[in-house]
Amino acid sequence: MQPKPLIDLDHNATTPVLPEVAAVMADCYGQGYANPASQHQAGRRARRVLEDAREAIGQMLGANLSGRQPDRVIFTSGGTEANNLAIFGLALAAGAKPAEIISSAIEHPSVQGPLAHLEGLGWLVHRLGVTRDSVVRLDQFEALINPRTRLVSIMLGNNETGVLQPVAELARIAAAHGVPFHTDAVQVVGKLPVAFGSLGVTALSLAAHKFHGPAGIGALLVAGSARLLPHLFGGFQQGGLRPGTEPLALAVGLRRALELFQAAAEPRAQRMRELRNRFESALKAGFAGTLVNGAGASRLPHTSNLAFLGLDRQALAMALDLAGVACSTGSACASGSSEPSHVLLAMGCSREIVASSLRFSLGAETTADEIDEAIRRILATTTNLAPKKRRTLVSQPSSGEEGQHALAAP
Repeated sequence: MQPKPLIDLDHNATTPVLPEVAAVMADCYGQGYANPASQHQAGRRARRVLEDAREAIGQMLGANLSGRQPDRVIFTSGGTEANNLAIFGLALAAGAKPAEIISSAIEHPSVQGPLAHLEGLGWLVHRLGVTRDSVVRLDQFEALINPRTRLVSIMLGNNETGVLQPVAELARIAAAHGVPFHTDAVQVVGKLPVAFGSLGVTALSLAAHKFHGPAGIGALLVAGSARLLPHLFGGFQQGGLRPGTEPLALAVGLRRALELFQAAAEPRAQRMRELRNRFESALKAGFAGTLVNGAGASRLPHTSNLAFLGLDRQALAMALDLAGVACSTGSACASGSSEPSHVLLAMGCSREIVASSLRFSLGAETTADEIDEAIRRILATTTNLAPKKRRTLVSQPSSGEEGQHALAAP
């Protein structure tokens, strides 16, 4: 029997490189550019291409690249390095002695990891709780920020639920206290418009492979007035803040992927939102006890976190893989772990919901036919896996938060 064509609904883990992006990268490789740090003519030619890409990326993301203290676009190897550079670079620049940091309970592992390391060095990290719909608690934030706070790091959009966070409001409060603010925007850039200046943050992380660009490159946008310490050493590139030869073709690919998003941002987001809603509605109607985690909050248009009550998430993910549907049980950086989702636990979801939830995420080229076929395969799989008594239950209402939250009570 021929295997079924794969339907990729795990785009939050990574996205395929668009043909237009691959083409400009191939052309860049074909040009045989020299090292952009070299002083000879060939090096200067490569430097112009690199700096053109850097400037274009900054402009598209709303950075202020003019004036006496222009914002900076620092190329990194990806979102994880960008988050590490921001957290260590901003926190340690604020003072050598351990102090306090405010983050949230739903951050990505690439933020949790450096924060845990700082805790081991004596720093006190406060992790904001979230509402039942996974929105950080503003009241807790205002109570926690104090003269000893050296950094705030809160994501712009959650990688598991897609829930958007009130970063602009949080950053405004932090600025009033003179505290630098970093946001992990890896899942938002290339999915929704992002304006660095309007958000009011000090630093913002992104990764090209999340929006159909190449893997291996990301960036950290840093406000011109911010002091940032490097955590890599051994070169003068990028002002010494991130030494090492800049990957010219990858930077060109990042730029092109962002340009393609900018050219079709609104229709792309609207189409993904419609497909996501169609996907969720059909599954709620077709399988009893299907819940949408975070449904009551503003969400990214392409992300859906669903609980299939009565089923085991690991078993269901494996069965869907065999059925040709790629999804995940959480962050790709933690996919090798069998631990329950820290995001859903922070939301106060019941054990049944946590144990039965999967993440589905769409890409720019996901089609309506793929969504309809995925719905058919998922419903067939859930029906086969469901206990007999579960199959006879009446489906939950497809609208209204009351029915969803009644089952979410811990």
